[in-house]
This record gives sequence, structure tokens and C-alpha cells, in this order.
Amino acid sequence: MEPVLRQIEVKNILTKSNLPVADYSVNPYTGCAHACRYCYASFMKRFSNHPEPWGGFVDVKLWPGIRHKERYAGAELFIGSVTDPYQPAEEVFGRTRALLEQLQGSGCRISIATKSDLVLRDIDLIRTFPDSRVSFSINTLDEDFRADMDDARPIGCRIEAMRRLHEEGIRTTCFISPIFPLITDCRAIIDACRDKCNLVWLENLNLRGDYKPVILEYIRVHHPELSALYDDIYRRGRRDYWFSLDQEMRAYCRQEGLEYVRNDDSMSRPFDSPPIVVNYFFHEEVKRNATRVDSMK
Repeated sequence: MEPVLRQIEVKNILTKSNLPVADYSVNPYTGCAHACRYCYASFMKRFSNHPEPWGGFVDVKLWPGIRHKERYAGAELFIGSVTDPYQPAEEVFGRTRALLEQLQGSGCRISIATKSDLVLRDIDLIRTFPDSRVSFSINTLDEDFRADMDDARPIGCRIEAMRRLHEEGIRTTCFISPIFPLITDCRAIIDACRDKCNLVWLENLNLRGDYKPVILEYIRVHHPELSALYDDIYRRGRRDYWFSLDQEMRAYCRQEGLEYVRNDDSMSRPFDSPPIVVNYFFHEEVKRNATRVDSMK
């Protein structure tokens, strides 16, 4: 079913961010047609009062332009913290492209998070920003599982878009998120993307709110052999699996000659260096210590 689209007027498109990787969050849309079954951003319904289910609505934001854009010089803007800026509505309304055009010359740095190869349309603009970065969420190489979890672009399209951006000299991130225990193969994804990205982020699956029972029921039906493990993690709060995976990924990175850290310092590295792998399992700890780079060797 196509999402309900409406255009809304907003006074400002930039919001101060408490994310450790950005000064401002920018979301040209409210809601997302990708309808990811595990999407933490579904909490936005509490504020938008939409009756439609998550994935069933998209508000297209119209703003009066960005005034005094020089104030953002040197600031990091994260585009797509609670929506995909290149979801299908972008092909029609072009609000993300309009945003990039308005920010040109401001001196800000941009990070874009997407699951769409539509971002390739805007290479001409993205490359004009200092230290620009594009992140692609990839948590499986299994297209059947991907289709069960989201309505976004196929995994192959995302990896190809990552490759093309990287070849254009734009820094890219392979965001392995969310990691589904014993379903997401982190090593296989890194092997598929390591020559196409500058950074790999690993983030665990967090289940909360309305989508927690949805995911647990999916596991019960489609992966009954994993139900006990998921109950341990998501009903009893056990973290053993993540500590074990941490050890596994540390050993893998050591074997492959990849740096494995708790925080991201990749902007200071030469573009052609192998990607840094960032353990973001314990992101609340990272958030509290955002200024400290903790190398895990």
C-alpha cells in the first residue's frame, strides 16, 4: 500500500542534536515509506498524531529557506536521523536536494544516512561539502530476509551506490544495523563492502515500544530455533551475546588487519586506508564518552 502523502509547512529544518556524531539533525520528511519493521523512529507517531501505521504516511516538509547559513560553518549536519532523505517521495518532491542547494557555501559538513541509491543523483552537490559522508544501512546479504524487514531498495543496489560514491572520492560508511543475533553475518557484510567504504559501524538490534512484540513474533514463526536466545536478550535483558560477538569481531578484525575501535576517528585517516570497524553495541557508553577514542585491541 502506498503511504499517505501530505505537504506541511515548518519554520525550521535544522534541529540541535545530542547525537555524538552531529551538531544538528536534519529530516526533510516525517515518516518513511521504507516501513522498516524494527525502526526506532516509529516513536515519531507520538508527536505527529498520525492514525496510519508506521510506513503508512510521509509528511513532506516545506520550509522558508535557510537564513544566515554562515552560522553553520564547521558544524556537522546529520541528514536522515529519523527518516530516509532519499525515500521514494524524494523523487517527486526533491526536498533533500533543495536542502543541499540551500546549504551550499555554508561551510558545514554533512553526513547522510540512507537505504537508497537515489542518493547518486546528488553526487554533484554532495562533493561540494567538506568531509561529506554517506552511510548505507545494510544488515543482511539475504534479500529474502531484507524484504521481510523493510520496503527499501535491495541490498545489491545499496552496495553498488556505496561503490560509486567511494569511487567519486566521497567517504562512505557501511552501517551494519541493526544486527539480528545469529541472523546478521557481520563478517560477510564487511567482506562485501570493505573496499567500498571508509568506515564500518556495528550496532545491535534494540527492541522497544510497539515493534518489540512484532519482531519477537517474527522470530518465533520464521526462526523458532532462535526464540530462546531472543527471549534471553530481549525479555530477560542478558548481554552475553553482544559480549561474545564483540570478541568474535575483534578477532576477525585482527586477522584481517582492520582497526577495531569504540569511536570513529576516520576523518583523520587517508581516504584509501582500510575501513575502521566501530563497535557501537554499547552506544550509551560511547555517547557518554564521545570525546574519547577507546581502541579495543
